[in-house]
Amino acid sequence: MTGVLASQQIEALITRGALGAEAEFVEGQVQPASLDLRLGRVAYRVRASFLAGHGRSVSARIDEFEMHRIDLTNGAVLEKGCVYVVPLMERLALPDDIQAIANAKSSTGRLDLLTRVITDGGTEFDRIAPGYTGPLYAEICPRSFSVLVRPGMRLNQIRFRDGRAVLSDTDLADLHAAETLVSGGPAVIGEGLGFSVDLQPEPGTLVGYRAKPHTGVIDLDRIGHYNPADFWDPLHAANGQLVLDPGAFYILVSREAVHIPPGYAAEMAPYLAMVGEFRVHYAGFFDPGFGHEPAGGSGARGVLEVRCHEAPFVLEHGQIVGRLVYERMSQVPEQLYGSGIASNYQGQGLKLSKHFAAPED
Repeated sequence: MTGVLASQQIEALITRGALGAEAEFVEGQVQPASLDLRLGRVAYRVRASFLAGHGRSVSARIDEFEMHRIDLTNGAVLEKGCVYVVPLMERLALPDDIQAIANAKSSTGRLDLLTRVITDGGTEFDRIAPGYTGPLYAEICPRSFSVLVRPGMRLNQIRFRDGRAVLSDTDLADLHAAETLVSGGPAVIGEGLGFSVDLQPEPGTLVGYRAKPHTGVIDLDRIGHYNPADFWDPLHAANGQLVLDPGAFYILVSREAVHIPPGYAAEMAPYLAMVGEFRVHYAGFFDPGFGHEPAGGSGARGVLEVRCHEAPFVLEHGQIVGRLVYERMSQVPEQLYGSGIASNYQGQGLKLSKHFAAPED
């Protein structure tokens, strides 16, 4: 069946040898509609971001751009503003009818940790052609915080597709009528389901957080450990407006509660550049079951990772800032997001990454 492969189909790819790894796959690595990818044992500091290009290998390009290599075995710091390439533990031998797309995991995006997958012969980030056989690499560029990483950490995730099963606007409208895909705002449908920013919270005035420019290192293995006040400035808005500063990174939240029914998956796509000088797109996968009431997700809103570009920009409450592109699943996953798999962000509102303790009132 055409569509995004479910967890049990990913397990079947592992059994067939289409997905391999230098270490055994671990519990929780297979998600409802994706596979978490693990860092290997070495990182290469490179002069610049790159793609391999047709007929070229990533290892050859590393030889061209490498500045030095870092052993990650006992943990190492990847410094803010630098670019690294890390071979991943997983490798692919995809069937000719299966393609893949990668993205940063939610916690990665919320740390402003730009992380993209590259492949041999690749001409795009995070896009893997049908039938690809070869290694996978993560390009990592910490933007706001330096981070401590170790082998086996999971910063990226990958989805597999048999063909394309993107819902048309008509199909999306029908699905919304049947399943209520968004609540708390109108369903704005046009090449996906639009979502807007919440700058008039109820109760209170807290609308988000802005990353501080000079902070300590974040150890990605420490969960609920860090004081948000050491890394983030809280943002309050009483008039439904927020001025974004060029180069700054923000955590905001959607006005709408989002629902991904069990037979579907969604990907966050950036909105048209003409609406403003900012980007809302880091960790863009929404798994089947996100926001689904039987899976404990009623009222789950989308957290927005926002970076402003060249000019200050006034963001207004209810302004459309992105869209969700829905796809059909090839099969309904045997395990939904949030339902017994310790999902970190089911039922969420405005929330920092899992590495931070709950902010004080």
